[in-house]
Amino acid sequence: MKSTTRGTLAAVLACMASAVGAAPAAASTTVPVRLPLEALETVFPIDAPELSTGIPVPVPGPPDGPHPAPGRLLPERLLPQVPFTAELPETVAALPLEHPLQDGRLGVATLASAVEELRLTTPGLDLGAPLSPPRPELLGQPEPVLPQAGLLTPTLTGAPGASLLFG
Repeated sequence: MKSTTRGTLAAVLACMASAVGAAPAAASTTVPVRLPLEALETVFPIDAPELSTGIPVPVPGPPDGPHPAPGRLLPERLLPQVPFTAELPETVAALPLEHPLQDGRLGVATLASAVEELRLTTPGLDLGAPLSPPRPELLGQPEPVLPQAGLLTPTLTGAPGASLLFG
């Protein structure tokens, strides 16, 4: 292999390694969204509210399962649960208020929620085989048993909160 080919190959590999190393750091957990509500001013005789929020982007974690279990033909958590984490973004809604009987502005009512981490696990499945493990009293033969199935429930945890400010 020529030295120019080796140098080019080394440069390409170095670029790929730096791109792979920087990819997780550049990933964002929310996509910002600002809703344009100015068109409401033409329909209603009020100032348009302002609303900005974001869309959480779930990040998957390592699946939990399947796990070998003693005395069972099939492993536990045959269909594993997958954990996801996401960041619930800050949401701000500001509504300008006017005095209903006088000409004048009362202020702005602002509803703001803080950034909160959410955790989610997907449903999973635990399934038992319709045969027992080999039994010594039956000369190593399994015997038929009733199959068992269990659904592992999904979970969603987080504690989002908001505050209402008037000013």
